[in-house]
Order: sequence, then structure tokens, then C-alpha cells
Amino acid sequence: MDFRDDVKLDPSQVEDAGGYSGGGGGGGFPGGMIIGGGGIVSLIALVLVFVLNNMGGGAEPAQRRPPSNLSDQCQTGKDADQSERCRVVGVVNSIQDYWKQEISGYRPSKTVLYSGRLRTSCGTASSAVGPFYCPGDQRVYLDLSFFEQLHSQLGAKGGPFAQAYVIAHEYGHHVQDLLGALGSGASSVPIELQADCYAGVWAHNAVKTGFYDKPFTAPEISEALDAAAAVGDDRIQQRTTGRIDPESFTHGSSEQRVNAFQRGYENGRPDDCGLAELR
Repeated sequence: MDFRDDVKLDPSQVEDAGGYSGGGGGGGFPGGMIIGGGGIVSLIALVLVFVLNNMGGGAEPAQRRPPSNLSDQCQTGKDADQSERCRVVGVVNSIQDYWKQEISGYRPSKTVLYSGRLRTSCGTASSAVGPFYCPGDQRVYLDLSFFEQLHSQLGAKGGPFAQAYVIAHEYGHHVQDLLGALGSGASSVPIELQADCYAGVWAHNAVKTGFYDKPFTAPEISEALDAAAAVGDDRIQQRTTGRIDPESFTHGSSEQRVNAFQRGYENGRPDDCGLAELR
């Protein structure tokens, strides 16, 4: 997943809010935050109890992490290949460049990087809910520690393209917000699967945005498929409760999520990601 060395990045699309590291974790959903409906839509709207247990206990007191100056650090594709935060900038730039070409009047959405907890228009965010999109302020929120949790706690292989899939999924929710799908009354599973499909559509077309040297390779796409499977409701329920209850699914099974991403990636057309086809 190599960026073109000379491509110019637009770091204004990503804000580093800083935050707290160390013993700042806590159990339960963040206060005031709503999952679905008029609140957040997330890659994985579930409290990761086993993750939070590992974060708590005898942890050191939380320490403030100052914001990073992305404007100075993230200027070209070469920077994106060398820094995780700059890679996020490059991925966000490519995703929004693609959707700007597809949607008339597309309004950019800023990604906010944070650690620990952060107040948003959808309530107080924490790493307990994973990456999410907030329709209230039309922003994507991302605690970078989730990528380590995706690998170490959810069993995904991880990797740069797994990260890109996560970000592209959340921008899929922004597209839904702009097109009215979030207010359509559709249930959460097809909404989440459509966001996965939109992520695949971007992956199919990403090289056309000019940010990458070449199309993504099969091993890179495999990272996304593996991540999609890892955040399936069935896999998470099995890990957290030891049983699977399809009636309580909110995001779709591992198979559904993989199939949705593949549908978008293979066809490369947003129109093939209809809610009716993804139920």
C-alpha cells in the first residue's frame, strides 16, 4: 500500500486532538453516546469488555498526549509511507477525492484522532466503541489504539490496508449521511453492510485518485477481508459471550461483512451497494 512519493497531502482533513494515554479506560458505553439512530454509526458498536479489562486495574495514571502538528509532519506521500498518522491523512485524502468525484455537492468530513476520551456532538467518545462516524457534526472519530486491539484482541492480521478498510467504512457512513440513507429508517445491519460495500468501492477505484503508485495487491485486499471478518457480530459474540445470537446482530456476520466488501471491490460501483441487496 505505497503512496506516490510526490503526491501532495491535505492534512487539513485530519485533526489530531491529542488526549490521554495510560489508565484512562473505563467500562460501559461512554456517557450520553447513542449507538445508531441519530447517534454514532460505528465499525463495531460494542463495548470490548476484554479489551477494557486489560486497560484497567493497576495501570499508570492517565497522561496527557499533546496534539500533533499534522500540517508540518504530513506533506507528501513519502510522509504517509513513514508515519501512521500521515498514512491516515493519505487514506482520508484518497477516500474523499473519490467520493467528491462520485457525489455532486460532496461535503468533506474531517477525521479526528484522539486518545482516551473526547467530547463530540454525539456524546463523550472513548476507545470502548471503536472508530465511529457522528452525524451530529459529520466527523469521523478514530482512536489509533483500536488498530492494535483489532489485531491483538479481535484476532485480525492487521496491517496498513486493514486500517484503510476501517477508515473507508466510516466514510461510507458519511456518504450515507449525505445521501439520506442514515435517516431512511433502515435497520442497522444493512446500513453497516452498505458502509462495508462502499469501502470496497473505494478500494477498487483508489488508484484513480492519484494517491497510490498502483492498484492494491491481493495480499493487501486480504488484510481488509480479514479485518471485516474479525468485526462480524458472530465472531465478536463468540469471543465475548461464548455463544452466537443472530437475532441480536447489529452489524452483520463475518460472512456478510466480507461479502459486502467484496461486492463493492469487485464491481467498483456505488449503485451496486443498495440496501435492499445487502439485507
